[in-house]
Amino acid sequence: MNVFRSSDPVALLREDLRDFVGYRSARIDTVQGEVWLNANEACTASFIDPSGALHRYPSPQPERLVDALARLYGCDSTQVLVSRGSDESIDLLVRAFCTPGRDAVVVTPPVFGMYAVSARLHGARVVEAPLFDDGDDYRVDLDAVGHAAIALGAKVVFLCSPGNPAGGVIPRDGVTALARLLDARALVVIDEAYVEFADAPWLTRDVATLRNLVVLRTLSKAHALAGARIGCAIADPGVVAALRRCQAPYPIPAISAAVAIDALSPAALAATASRITETKLARERLRESLRMLPGIRRVYPSQANFFLVRFDDADSAWRRLCGAGVIVRDMRAMPALHDALRITVGAPHDNIRMLDALRGTVP
Repeated sequence: MNVFRSSDPVALLREDLRDFVGYRSARIDTVQGEVWLNANEACTASFIDPSGALHRYPSPQPERLVDALARLYGCDSTQVLVSRGSDESIDLLVRAFCTPGRDAVVVTPPVFGMYAVSARLHGARVVEAPLFDDGDDYRVDLDAVGHAAIALGAKVVFLCSPGNPAGGVIPRDGVTALARLLDARALVVIDEAYVEFADAPWLTRDVATLRNLVVLRTLSKAHALAGARIGCAIADPGVVAALRRCQAPYPIPAISAAVAIDALSPAALAATASRITETKLARERLRESLRMLPGIRRVYPSQANFFLVRFDDADSAWRRLCGAGVIVRDMRAMPALHDALRITVGAPHDNIRMLDALRGTVP
């Protein structure tokens, strides 16, 4: 039996960054001491910080948080890079692996816009392999993705599963096959921001054998910590080390790290599991309610906590919702979505108000 052995993904790093050591902050070295005079911090706490917890710089990668995330995602702590939400991880991946003016990234529109934004900000070409509508759902053409990546020399391929805004899941076997195809050519980055809401396996454990696979996770969605801005990239340890060299010195505020550690306690994780179950049940009820409304042509199946909805008159629906104080995501500027809005599954009273707004029954 042949066992697939992937190549060292650090070889894909920008040539000019291969010897780059980055900025070595005052907290980067694991030195121990009692009197800290190396970072030019204030020597006493702020008036508004009676605990005294904030006058020192935080750890660049808080060890307790890294370990807790590794346990949650079933990987080794050396495979975890904590970042300011998933957005920072996306930006770091393009920054570290794409040479401006030469390299490219592949995206699958309609999809989360930050992949293309980061690419353009760093001077990388954006190659599109659009989703296709098979009459039931939006799906990723992985063959087209692989062909585009090889033909146009992409260094990073971004996939989103469940997809945003379409809500569909990419089969695990398809992602792993793509990673094998692009071994030594490109990183395959799968954004699993919404995977807790899906009936699908996580790909975090596949990183150990597929070294060019990177999985993005976040505590913003299922864990209800969007304001804390805690995400992570799970990748080969060499990739993690390279991204750390490109990261800002103190990316994780101490307060956010402390909140995230508490959120990963057994009691908090049990509460999160309960909230996920409630959201999935509410999702199914909401889909049926939306499908029954006049003026709605299509509600795409979703394994996330939102729906992509097509309207006969999306402009009128948008005005009714805004007039009722209900804000959804306007998708009409995205390719092929001129008649679509994205609606998050809200609390029961929020869903009722949204449905009433679409019916035109909100006072």
